[in-house]
Amino acid sequence: MLNRVGAQASKWAERWLPDPFVLAIGLTALSVLIALPHMDWSLVRIASAWVDGEGSGRGLWSLLAFGMQMCLILITGHALAETNAVRSLVDRLAGWPTTTRSAVVLVASVTMGFSLINWGLGLIIGALLAREVGRLAHQKGVVLHYPLVVTAGYTGMLVWHGGLSGSAPLKATSTAQLTDVLGPELAARIPPMLLGDTLGSPLNLVATGLCLVVVPLVLMAMIPSEEHQVSAPLHEEPLTEPTAPTSPSERINHSRWVVLVPVGLVLLWLIPWLRTSGIGRLNPDVMNLMMLAAGLALHGSARAYAEAVDRATRSCSGIILQYPFYAGIMGILATSGLVESIGSGLSNMGPQLLPVATFYLAGAVNLFVPSGGGQWAIQGPLVMEAALHTGVEPARVLMALAWGDQWTNMVQPFWALPLLGICKVPAGSILGYTLVLLLVSQFCFILPLLVL
Repeated sequence: MLNRVGAQASKWAERWLPDPFVLAIGLTALSVLIALPHMDWSLVRIASAWVDGEGSGRGLWSLLAFGMQMCLILITGHALAETNAVRSLVDRLAGWPTTTRSAVVLVASVTMGFSLINWGLGLIIGALLAREVGRLAHQKGVVLHYPLVVTAGYTGMLVWHGGLSGSAPLKATSTAQLTDVLGPELAARIPPMLLGDTLGSPLNLVATGLCLVVVPLVLMAMIPSEEHQVSAPLHEEPLTEPTAPTSPSERINHSRWVVLVPVGLVLLWLIPWLRTSGIGRLNPDVMNLMMLAAGLALHGSARAYAEAVDRATRSCSGIILQYPFYAGIMGILATSGLVESIGSGLSNMGPQLLPVATFYLAGAVNLFVPSGGGQWAIQGPLVMEAALHTGVEPARVLMALAWGDQWTNMVQPFWALPLLGICKVPAGSILGYTLVLLLVSQFCFILPLLVL
């Protein structure tokens, strides 16, 4: 039955849902229509708000730095996943499962664990591990339900925003970070939220812990009664033997001594920073710096790391192209006064329902804006304004937004594209299973919001 559900959902999505970039343009058009009555029906004023917002570049180009941070989170995580050390770990783990039950538990647990460190790292490791588990099982004649194993490799996107690379929590640890997204006026009324108040809070720890337990159980419950072996051999990656350097320039490019310069500088800066600021003030820049140093050190040469980054940058096109449109939408909403109006409307729900409403609203927005950073840029001002009006702790509302964003990744194919390409499966083969995960996992987030 689940296979039929997945096939039908895939057909519906292919028929009706355009590309994410087209959706970003559609949201821009919708913002224009909503803002028209609030801006004297002037398209010229709206165009000005789209490009420049309320002035000082608070429109189309206001998220360039933020977009670069998100690209680097994906790139540095992707590059780290390609190091020999991580690949060796993946190879060793992949040989353990002997049944679909053990395979989905292993792949889901590893994927979610690494995604809590860095979502790009978890996404790629999950894909590599799922593929390797399927390949080795096929070689050994072990019967596995491969689509369900691949589904397990995507579950990291269900917990990532509650981890150390979560876009919204990392962008709220200082006044400057808040100002980048909320604007100076709103940011002045909200104190910085340290990671102990967001990622390290009992609220987030309980919700994330529930996911770590519930997701493998749901995957095991979905194992078909009659398992089928992989229908066709997985494609083997061509192995390229490294060639010995033949010139002084090549020896420099492959030298381990070269990478010691940036790695050493990072450590000399990072250790004092952690002593004075603490892990609670971790932000995207510091996170990227640590991932950069780890990737350089494990790759062992500038050439190897640059080649890994070159492969990783192909997955950043969506962020690069769409973030300016998210920023432009925010410029229209802020200039027209809709941010404050929508925030006031949300505040009417009361302090008990506001976090729950924020969760479901974030889940709906994520279907059209498949980016945690872009969603924080668009929805953040709305829910922070509502939090102030209602008297709800801003950190609580922020985490509700973060959870909603990651929740509907289970039916949003945008971030599944790297996984599907690596594992050589169509989206329809996993969509039915991820839909079930979507329906069940909502309780992992709603119950803490209602009880804690």
